[in-house]
Amino acid sequence: MSKAQTAARRAQAGSRASRLVVLAILVLGAIAFLMPFYVSVAMSLKTPAEIATTSMWSWPKQPTLENFRLLLTNPIISFPLLLKNTAKITSFATFGVLFSSSVVAYGFARMQFAGRDRLFLILLATMMLPGIVTMIPSYVVYAKMHWVDTFLPLTVPAFFGGGAFNIFLLRQFYMGIPRELDEAAFLDGASHWTIYRRITLPLSGPALATVGLFTFMGAWRDFTGPLMMLNDPDKQTLEVGLRSYQAMNGEKWNMLMAGSVMVSIPLIILFFIGQRWFVKGIVLTGGK
Repeated sequence: MSKAQTAARRAQAGSRASRLVVLAILVLGAIAFLMPFYVSVAMSLKTPAEIATTSMWSWPKQPTLENFRLLLTNPIISFPLLLKNTAKITSFATFGVLFSSSVVAYGFARMQFAGRDRLFLILLATMMLPGIVTMIPSYVVYAKMHWVDTFLPLTVPAFFGGGAFNIFLLRQFYMGIPRELDEAAFLDGASHWTIYRRITLPLSGPALATVGLFTFMGAWRDFTGPLMMLNDPDKQTLEVGLRSYQAMNGEKWNMLMAGSVMVSIPLIILFFIGQRWFVKGIVLTGGK
């Protein structure tokens, strides 16, 4: 056997070993992240007696959905109503962010105007501002506008850009679209709005899916916003309702875990549905 063949076999063996090591690390990482969810699911399917006599790591001997039935039929905290409120807020917020951030990102990526780059730097600088800094001033402004205890503070701001990160992500994607498409459209008499609507948006599926998924998850899991702005129990969201339920049933771990699983299921379903677009959007927005 020649030295070249020996070196090739050693390189191939080393490549296989490195792939096995990476695969083992990924599997261990996945298990570490999935263990808390496994514990939640297992405890949500147990009876109080079984929780008291078994380990939290053990799978229930006779899984039951009674905890979920009691949760959905609770007369004090109506989880179907909380689900309706959360879905309404999340839907409006996601639509508003997708529309406004895509329009603003198009302007920064495809249009030429004085001060564009400076404005974009100022926009990016807002990402360095912690949300806790603007929390009280925002509440004061919304109180002056009589928006407290309504869904408006949780939905209307989404129609004004939806955050610098979303605009930055979409701008990076738009900058990778060939400008020859814009030039050809201009020659045909198209305006910027026509180009945005008929060329840019149809090509931006992965990036829009990524922004939409981030926005949906953030609005669905938002706790501080609804806690500050909503006083009426009938207007609360799932996260706030789950915290209230925890205060009422501090020792009933089976019920608390059932509530946690029920709140998480829509996010898990959405992620698996949009996983391909999500990963593609992250990859394509990494550079031109």
